Amino acid sequence: GDSSEESNQLQTSLNPDNLRIMIASDCHLGYLGNDEERGTDSFAAFEEVLLAAKQKKVDFVLLAGDLFHESKPSTSCLNKCMLILRKYCMGNEPIHVQIVGDQASCFPKDFCWSNFYDSNYNVGLAVYSIHGNHDKPSEHFIQPNQNGGSGACSL
Repeated sequence: GDSSEESNQLQTSLNPDNLRIMIASDCHLGYLGNDEERGTDSFAAFEEVLLAAKQKKVDFVLLAGDLFHESKPSTSCLNKCMLILRKYCMGNEPIHVQIVGDQASCFPKDFCWSNFYDSNYNVGLAVYSIHGNHDKPSEHFIQPNQNGGSGACSL
């Protein structure tokens, strides 16, 4: 498309009354991790999602299931994921989303608020993740909250 047209569309959509959410699902990080030809495909696609989110100036990213291909990803897979998240999510950009209500009812016990509210972090892009059927957390990792759900995860 025409770059001036895209710029005008972006300016129009940056109205502070609009909520801009990028939704991605089925990233399956770590899929074919040992394959020399396709082993990095899932990470490249995940990085494209976060790059597009930054370029489009979204308010937050929702990872709607199956971020990882396995419920217990390898250390290498976790490290690659964290490097990508740090590259695109840490920064000084203001977070315009506000979470109202009791966050502890949504987030697990030890992480009972969104990380951009934590003064120890410098989050420039909010990312939320819910599990899918491939990366469903075990009851040993995330304890159910008071409502019985395993909660959401603020990355």
